Amino acid sequence: MRRLGIALLLFAFATAAQRGPLQPSSQAPAEPANNAGSELIVVPAGTTVPLAITQAVMAATAKPGESVFAQTAFPVTADGQMAIPSGTYVQGQIDTLKKPGIFSPHAEFQIHFTQIIFANGYTINLSSSQNLTDPADDIIPAVASVYVAVSDRNDVLLDNGAQIEMVLQQPLQLLASSVVAAVRVAKPLPLGPMNSASRCRFIPGTPGTPDTVIPGTPGTPGTPDTVIPGVDGAPDTVIPGTPATPGTPDTVIPGTPATPDIPCPGPPVVTVSTSTQKESFQLATPVQVAGTPLPSGTYEVTWKGSGPVAQVQILQGKKVIATVEARVVLLNRKSPAATPGTVTNSDGSISLQSLRFAGQAFALYFDQITPGETI
Repeated sequence: MRRLGIALLLFAFATAAQRGPLQPSSQAPAEPANNAGSELIVVPAGTTVPLAITQAVMAATAKPGESVFAQTAFPVTADGQMAIPSGTYVQGQIDTLKKPGIFSPHAEFQIHFTQIIFANGYTINLSSSQNLTDPADDIIPAVASVYVAVSDRNDVLLDNGAQIEMVLQQPLQLLASSVVAAVRVAKPLPLGPMNSASRCRFIPGTPGTPDTVIPGTPGTPGTPDTVIPGVDGAPDTVIPGTPATPGTPDTVIPGTPATPDIPCPGPPVVTVSTSTQKESFQLATPVQVAGTPLPSGTYEVTWKGSGPVAQVQILQGKKVIATVEARVVLLNRKSPAATPGTVTNSDGSISLQSLRFAGQAFALYFDQITPGETI
């Protein structure tokens, strides 16, 4: 009997060895090797992320500090990998706001974004530098400069579904495994327009009422005097007639005037600012920009719009020295002085990397150089 027990025990060990080690039934499927938890997806600075507003900004309550809620309207990729799927939630905050007026039928917003929340709960805090590569401390990680054609009669400044662009001004690092998990459960925004948040409704005019006329009473012609001739030299006898009466005029009761239709103003339209910007700076040493040499001296830069990319003209006096593409980068504070940033190239030459301007909370970056690189 003892030998039989030992034989059964040996058989059990042999069977277990053939099957291999036991796997826990709750073990999650393994991620693909190329999406290991430590692998990063880096979305470069200058990337624009299309957003759709999901909570309207109302004219009566809009003010700096108010939160802005949106979802990505189109997926964003980086190096051939999905980085931010459509439908990802984004939260921001209004920094500055210029409301429309009688002579300025437009609103202007400057927004900075604070969070990106993926469908699986993976959250990126944009106010923190832990997700950025070597950040410059005055550059806001993600912003939007929004120009809206809108009347001062509109009750909505940014309606549900309004399309704006979030600009990543710093490189954004994402965990590849978290992004892959988010893509599996992401739900893109539904196609078609969203319901407007406007409470304005068309009010039809009224035709009014005509005047009411109450006819007056007609006058009477009266009667002439009656003359009875006298006899034998007696005087005529005159019997006076009745005098005429003037009658009474018509009585007019005015009607009510017509009222015009009261239409709703056109919906707000996100458009592009065409205002011209002009700033000056000085170079203490010669540099080059986009291959064009700039000797030391005083210069002026000019461009149209608020970015994020602009065609910049660099002038000395009235002469255009160079026309280059630059990124308009918003800063979290005003620069105390006009400061050119330079970088030394591998051949020893010096290139103009950036320009900050005295008293302005924006900068220009040239040659697609990442703002976080050493200046």
